[in-house]
Amino acid sequence: MHRTIFTTPVVSSLLRGFSLAWLRLAGWTVQGALPEQARKSVFIAAPHTSNWDLPYTLFAAFALRLTPYWMGKASIFKFPFGGLMRFLGGIPVDRSKSNNLVAASADALNAADGPVQLIVPPEGTRSKTIYWKTGFYWIAVTAKLPIVMAYMDYPRKLVGLGPLFMPTGDVDADMAEIKRYYAQYKGKNASQFTHE
Repeated sequence: MHRTIFTTPVVSSLLRGFSLAWLRLAGWTVQGALPEQARKSVFIAAPHTSNWDLPYTLFAAFALRLTPYWMGKASIFKFPFGGLMRFLGGIPVDRSKSNNLVAASADALNAADGPVQLIVPPEGTRSKTIYWKTGFYWIAVTAKLPIVMAYMDYPRKLVGLGPLFMPTGDVDADMAEIKRYYAQYKGKNASQFTHE
């Protein structure tokens, strides 16, 4: 995995202090901690309903001492912001091409030398969507890694890490259980998030 702001020693320490202070001043509470067995893992990032989710996610990642990477549409990685997006942990995804993103992501996770958490929003978009994409699920299954149920709740100003979930391979049953867990959280634009 490429170097990011989270793996740059002095910068990451300074930004952790800034993130903790900013979240506290903004009234947000950070909950949970990353268990040792989830140093390599796939994160569900839900609800994902606003552009504000990215900065809050980055602040929370610093506060929780994570090593996150996230996937974003290729267009946001174009000049002049491409280098910055990669430094923030971004991995460009070309949605117009049919490629085996699941296998490539699983291979990258397994090949990484140190801790790495791949953050994937199950909706795949900030817009309202009825069906969750299952890419995060199949990445975890293929890589044989746990899923961390990370959350952001705007009304209560909570951000954190929920329980670990080990996928069984029964995607329908597992997705139903995961969605039940997320029923308690609301995004910034709550009407755009469905857990059904």
